[in-house]
Amino acid sequence: MRIAFQYFLPCLMLLCSTVTQGQFIVAHRGASHEAPENTLASFKLAWEEGADAIEGDFYLTKDGRVVCFHDKTTKKVTSGKKELTIADATFEELRSLDVGTWKNEKYAGEQIPTLVEVLEIIPEGKKIFVEIKCGPEIVPVIKPQLEESGLKPEQIVIICFNEAVITECRKVMPQYKASWLTSYKQETKLSSWKPSVEEVLESLKRTGATGLGTNGNLLVIDQCFVNAIRNAGVELHVWTINGEVPAHTFKNFKFDSITTDQPRFIREVIEVKSE
Repeated sequence: MRIAFQYFLPCLMLLCSTVTQGQFIVAHRGASHEAPENTLASFKLAWEEGADAIEGDFYLTKDGRVVCFHDKTTKKVTSGKKELTIADATFEELRSLDVGTWKNEKYAGEQIPTLVEVLEIIPEGKKIFVEIKCGPEIVPVIKPQLEESGLKPEQIVIICFNEAVITECRKVMPQYKASWLTSYKQETKLSSWKPSVEEVLESLKRTGATGLGTNGNLLVIDQCFVNAIRNAGVELHVWTINGEVPAHTFKNFKFDSITTDQPRFIREVIEVKSE
């Protein structure tokens, strides 16, 4: 038996090494392809689908509560039945809304969750990407909620398009990583994409961001772009990737994470079996 095990062990190690897992998978607003975005149901489904992290959007309400919501108003997720502006509504008003039925009747009764409620369902070893959708005024409110959540600093990543928010978060909560987000625009079909890689690097330096969160625009992102960001010493994250071809492209670029509405599908797509 001892001799057999000695021969078996190397074979077992070789078998285990033939399968390597792809990039870190972040569930965009949870498993939002199937479940209503930014709800506890969507986040729980993301864990079931094997996501490494969830990404949620957070706003400050009129009465100073931090809620998980993406748009400025509730029009999309309430099918226009009752439209409220998040910043002008109270938590009680927002909590009364059904934000699940629009996606599927089986999610009827889903409510807008708070940041605290979302933090409570982060499993050991998993992460949350906290996207701030308003300005720096939210920072003093979320700071104690993050710090008192019981999560380790490495389980929390703050992300935002607003440079002032990232700058403030890095100043008052340096224990958390923070990625500055950007997408790209052209004034005309023949003009250069903005921001340029030089402007992106300036923003990263100005904010003290630990990472760049970029949309998956492959007309902008190439190996030179990747090299420039890497040489600046920051992480690279991409959103929102739901197709097989771009998933493989960003995997080959060695991005630190891929954000997707379909965590199980993208996980399966980018898993690699070595020959």
